[in-house]
Amino acid sequence: MRRAIYPGSFDPITNGHLDVIDRAARLFDEVIVAVAQNDQKKSLFTAEERMTLITGVLDGAPNVRVSRFDSLLVEFARAQGATAVVRGLRAVSDFEFEFQMALMNRKLEPGIETIFLMPAENYTYLSSRIVKEIARLGGNVTAFVPPSIATALREKFGTGSA
Repeated sequence: MRRAIYPGSFDPITNGHLDVIDRAARLFDEVIVAVAQNDQKKSLFTAEERMTLITGVLDGAPNVRVSRFDSLLVEFARAQGATAVVRGLRAVSDFEFEFQMALMNRKLEPGIETIFLMPAENYTYLSSRIVKEIARLGGNVTAFVPPSIATALREKFGTGSA
């Protein structure tokens, strides 16, 4: 079985993330959306909330599952029997960081490849950080995230139009 890990904080998951998941699911037998728990990073949603939101959005995806991890990515991938890590690249600015991470992961675990996927052009500007900022300021994020995520943002920020 060709299994891949798509790691991220997904705080929150966006339509760009979903586009990459869809692309990866066509390439691999199974894709594990790995929700990172990073205590160094202040998240809007808890890891449990993010997993619940992502699971709800991915309901019905036959070869995609959601899991949480708080270890080295390559250790998690190895434990899951994955042979690849999927990373999304939106712009050249993403490449330098992602390239460094891919090389370090290869050094730590040569048997796990990193696959870079680009989201559809209309999602190249999209990031969770930008979506959170728009929602925090009461803007409409329905073009950037699934309806359930827009609702969760609206509830989290107490705004009326997220």
